[in-house]
Amino acid sequence: MDIYNAWFDLKAGVSDVEFADRLKTYMDHLKNDGLMQGWRLMRRKLGLSAAPVGEFHLMMEFSDLAQLDSAFNRVGSRREPIEGVHFGVNSLVANVQFALYRDFPDSIRHRGDEKF
Repeated sequence: MDIYNAWFDLKAGVSDVEFADRLKTYMDHLKNDGLMQGWRLMRRKLGLSAAPVGEFHLMMEFSDLAQLDSAFNRVGSRREPIEGVHFGVNSLVANVQFALYRDFPDSIRHRGDEKF
């Protein structure tokens, strides 16, 4: 599983629950079209976080890089119906940082023949 992470803050004046509702519409759109396995939105608690990352953390799960690439291609097309829901979320956030992680050890990992 490949996990695409986004850390961010909401722009001033944006309702946290309105944002969460819009994000659900966007993420469910990708998931229902088979472009994502799952997703999860989290919010920093007690002011604790690593380094200066945003108040919110979004984790998007993809079966592999091919599925992630398909999702990027769909969103990158900038066509409806995905463009409207993407803009409805993207326009509300600031200070975004991204990272790509994977489950470890991978299901493809063979053990015993490593040279290092």
